[in-house]
Amino acid sequence: QVQPVESGGGLVQAGGSLRLSCAASGSTFSINATNWYRQAPGKQRELVAVINSARSTNYADSVKGRFTISRDNAKNTVYLQMNSLKPEDTAVYYCNALLVDQKRGTEYDSWGRGTQVTVSS
Repeated sequence: QVQPVESGGGLVQAGGSLRLSCAASGSTFSINATNWYRQAPGKQRELVAVINSARSTNYADSVKGRFTISRDNAKNTVYLQMNSLKPEDTAVYYCNALLVDQKRGTEYDSWGRGTQVTVSS
């Protein structure tokens, strides 16, 4: 089954920026509504940002004003721009997307494998 694929994680100093990407791996699949989650060691997974097909967005209070979720339908990709990063943003970031199988006319919820973001102080 096709999964969304995250990329763009890495190590950055506090105050820095990263941009995460979430793309559908198959050419006949498109991404609909998408959520970004994160999970830090020893903590529960938390919802960070959401975007729907109409580009309506919502954010966790902890990232409002610093993170921006967006989508490029032509590239079939959803982005999470993260600015003014803090050490407490360190986590594995997961893309959770409603994937549309354009060939079969079906859609299903799917998770990526995650990308590590580490913010040093």
